[in-house]
Amino acid sequence: MVVKKKLVLASQSPRRRSLLKQIGLDFEVRESGIPEDFEDDKSPSENVRALAMRKAAAVAEQFTNAIVIGADTTVVLDKKIFGKPRDEEDAVKMLESLSGRTHQVYTGFALYDRPSNRSVSGSEKTDVTFRTLKRDEIIEYVKSGSPMDKAGAYGIQDDYGAVFVDRIEGCFYNVVGFPLTNFYTTFHRFQEQLGE
Repeated sequence: MVVKKKLVLASQSPRRRSLLKQIGLDFEVRESGIPEDFEDDKSPSENVRALAMRKAAAVAEQFTNAIVIGADTTVVLDKKIFGKPRDEEDAVKMLESLSGRTHQVYTGFALYDRPSNRSVSGSEKTDVTFRTLKRDEIIEYVKSGSPMDKAGAYGIQDDYGAVFVDRIEGCFYNVVGFPLTNFYTTFHRFQEQLGE
């Protein structure tokens, strides 16, 4: 993908960095500092899009000529939001709740251009079904520390959490933390609209 100006990722997520590099993007990383709070009157899709936009807009203020990418991922089960676990006990509870059930992973992304201040956002939903988990494997996984920085307290891509997932319906990369195809096509259209 040809990018005609500086690109900035408003996220510290190593998974998002890896995915964007996978499609050949070169970018700088800046943490937004925006709290990941959801609004009760918005759907999960609306919330992740809004958070992604707030993150992108906050980082965009630091630049005069750049496109900033914001993103946010959350897990939803029975209308309950599962963000990143507060502590190990919270991670165990999340995984016990997800065990043997199908949940949804939502990721929102946003693009914010400077200096035009034009923006666009998108989102993706993927259904993920866990097999029934044993308590000792949940405890072992949580003790590894791996789930502590992940929405829903698991990662599908690079650790033991991969063997919890029985099947998915939808975009795999969305579960990792960034819906690549949706983002790629949106980014192309956005650059065309900007005349870049």
